[in-house]
Amino acid sequence: MSIILNNQKKSKQVKTVNKIKERKVVEHNDLISSVAKMDKTPLKIFELSVSCIDTENPPKDNTIYLSKKELFKFFDVSDNDKHTRFKQAIEKMQEQAFFKIQEEKKKGYKFKRIVPIPYVEWNDYNDEVTIRFDIAIMPYLIDLKKNFTQYALSDIMELNSKYSIILYKWLSMHYNQFEHYNTNGGRRAEQIEKHRNPSISIKELRILTDTLDDYKRIDNFEKRVLRDPLEEINQYTHFNVVYEKLKKGRSIDSIQFHISKKAQPQEINGEYKEREQDAAYLQGMADKEVNQQALFAEAMQSKYTMELITSTLLSPVQMTDITLMANLQQEVYPLYKQLEAIVGLKGVRKHLEYVANKKLDYSKPNLVKYLKTAVIRYLESGDTKQPEKDKTRYVKTKGKVTPVGSKTPDWDYKNETTPEEQKELEKIKKELSDSMKK
Repeated sequence: MSIILNNQKKSKQVKTVNKIKERKVVEHNDLISSVAKMDKTPLKIFELSVSCIDTENPPKDNTIYLSKKELFKFFDVSDNDKHTRFKQAIEKMQEQAFFKIQEEKKKGYKFKRIVPIPYVEWNDYNDEVTIRFDIAIMPYLIDLKKNFTQYALSDIMELNSKYSIILYKWLSMHYNQFEHYNTNGGRRAEQIEKHRNPSISIKELRILTDTLDDYKRIDNFEKRVLRDPLEEINQYTHFNVVYEKLKKGRSIDSIQFHISKKAQPQEINGEYKEREQDAAYLQGMADKEVNQQALFAEAMQSKYTMELITSTLLSPVQMTDITLMANLQQEVYPLYKQLEAIVGLKGVRKHLEYVANKKLDYSKPNLVKYLKTAVIRYLESGDTKQPEKDKTRYVKTKGKVTPVGSKTPDWDYKNETTPEEQKELEKIKKELSDSMKK
């Protein structure tokens, strides 16, 4: 794409910049987290214009110059009405579009409303489009030393929804921080993971996407603002994203995203090929699968698997999930072994019953993480060293919690699995064992 820069003599000079696939957009995180009061096309014009700014040598008059041919190529329009449509998009952007920015200060929050591009000029006798940014928006686009996000312009180019663009930028902001801290340190492991698996309340998501008054039904909101945009993001950008709905009671309270990055081509002997075709990568994946199968086999024979089933923390259906069982064997069962060495198997059963009683619906998709966190906290709490007779015990009932003092029930293990359920479990174990031998 071509942009035109003013030299010292005020004459216009054409400068060729990188191809669209290599160009980046850089914005301050406060701008990414702000509310964009504009539709898809004005928002994409803004993103395209920002990508033309050289952050190391920004335009002194805040003005950049675009080629109309390249502009229409970016929007993939070729019909005879494209000039009229472009004019309408510019007019709408200047009449209606602005950013609502909220900045956290020591005494509270500062709120700003900024029209990003107040001046656009073009004519019908040459290819030039002049775009001048408002002075108030420039600090969010240049001289960015910290708290900024960079993402690929080519990703924005393919997105056809305002919500797709907004979500993509917000997800990029978090994933960039994950990569930064994962490489350079400076944050605890759980803090780093929160950037790869960020969550946002429904109210905050509605504010971010400017939908406080739209899509009142949660199923409509989920489809328009979450499901459809994420399908676009997964199809056209560098990310693969899934989400889960976290509940408080019966209502959906927040959304947690899980972000991963697609495999990028790697250069080998001057030629590019996908990572999935690389011999070393494939061997590594094969070794990982063998190790996972071995862990799965151990988990199926572990006494802790039956303890989890008895305490209703694990279902027979979940036992068929090889990844889940392998992760339990690798990350959770060694901790149960440590706990058993301190309090015995009866103590492990008491712990699992307590965990089952406290478990909420939204912890189910993260079973391994939930169980691991629970047992680590128990081991670190010091409660395991306290004599059983000195502990106050509680029985959880509907609507209240009743202390029962030192009169505790008999914790001797009793298998309450029915003969039919036991038969089904044996059948599942045999089928899985047979499939692993093939």
